[in-house]
Amino acid sequence: PEMSRGLGDVYKRQFLDTVNSCSGKVNMLCPDGKIQNINGEEKIQGSLWRQYSQNKNCLRLVLEVPNPTDYMNIVSYYAGDC
Repeated sequence: PEMSRGLGDVYKRQFLDTVNSCSGKVNMLCPDGKIQNINGEEKIQGSLWRQYSQNKNCLRLVLEVPNPTDYMNIVSYYAGDC
């Protein structure tokens, strides 16, 4: 499954904790078509955090989460945060 969402104020440390708790890959689809797994990738996550801050607390991510349980955990995070 794929999901896309402007993270706005939802993009918090808890989001990264949710991503890092996934058992499989959490792929970020980059604008150039590149796919990067962000699960447990501190360097990539740090870069995303900086982009989020520089963009006035907003960052659009397109994620592909192959594992259905991981996908539901991320969706549940969003649903609980709204």
